Amino acid sequence: MLCRHPSVKWAQRSDKLFITVQLPDAQNVKLKLEPEGKFFFSATSGADNIPYEVELDLLDKVNVEESKAAIGSRNIQYIVKKAENKWWSRLIKQTGKPPVFLTVDWDKWVDEDEENSSKGGPADMGDMGFDFPDLNLGGGGFDGAVPDMDDDDENDTEDENAEEAPLAEKEAVPPSTSGEADPKKT
Repeated sequence: MLCRHPSVKWAQRSDKLFITVQLPDAQNVKLKLEPEGKFFFSATSGADNIPYEVELDLLDKVNVEESKAAIGSRNIQYIVKKAENKWWSRLIKQTGKPPVFLTVDWDKWVDEDEENSSKGGPADMGDMGFDFPDLNLGGGGFDGAVPDMDDDDENDTEDENAEEAPLAEKEAVPPSTSGEADPKKT
């Protein structure tokens, strides 16, 4: 039986790789990671137990003992510890265009020159404890105060200004000092 390839996203830091296999409701998950950089994943999914498989020849060696995995309902996340703390030019040894199922995980990506300034970023899951406040979901560096989440502030400001303009015009008309009735009001 022919196996399908699930979608795989990846990102890196100098000391680790983040590999996310996107496969909802995965069953019979098997992972094999070898020190020389062989990454093998297999699972079944769906009512028909369709088999999925990924075999990657990673660019360099990895530390199998310090690598971790977490199986969720929508994906399987791996933190693979690199054998050497260095940035890789790509994930796999294969040169040229990567396989179509393999893409960069831009949500977890940090450039090499920004790694130390970002405190590991939202993707630094440490011991896979998933500390949600540290994940910084939704972007924005909030310091405790939640901003007003009004979606169309620009339109509101214009509407408020439009409503205030007639009121301002009324106030601009000086009251009649002669005691005569205002001609605009008759």
